[in-house]
Amino acid sequence: MPLTITAPTFTHDRMIPARHTCDGVNISPPLEWTGVPAGTKSLALIIDDPDAPDPAAPKTTWVHWVLYNIPPNAEGLTEGIAEKKLPDGTLQGINDWHRTGYGGPCPPIGRHRYFFKLYALDIALADLKHPARTALEKAMRGHVIGQAELIGLYQRRH
Repeated sequence: MPLTITAPTFTHDRMIPARHTCDGVNISPPLEWTGVPAGTKSLALIIDDPDAPDPAAPKTTWVHWVLYNIPPNAEGLTEGIAEKKLPDGTLQGINDWHRTGYGGPCPPIGRHRYFFKLYALDIALADLKHPARTALEKAMRGHVIGQAELIGLYQRRH
């Protein structure tokens, strides 16, 4: 069975509910995954938006959440999960607001795509001291044994 990631509050390529955005209570959506490959020692989750700031002329990929060393027996994350409630051993990286934790969609213009990328790794990573996405991706290189992706959409009502 392949690695899959889903969100009970929205489906792939559909709109993310406002409650998970800056227009709502800005809490992380619940996430569930299945099919973690044999030999997985840890999981990593990166949520980003490649359409920033304007989908018609993207200039950057905005990072919304970085988690790593999620234990392989974890089956997901609850809605609005607090740092102290993350699965044992889970570490956080820095998002593009220069802080740890989830930051929900808040696009300035247009409909953006939000990529929820789950990686199965054959190692548990050293404590990278709140890495940015690029540092985490570098540390994961050569250790990804499975990957799953969920895309959610969001456009603000101005």
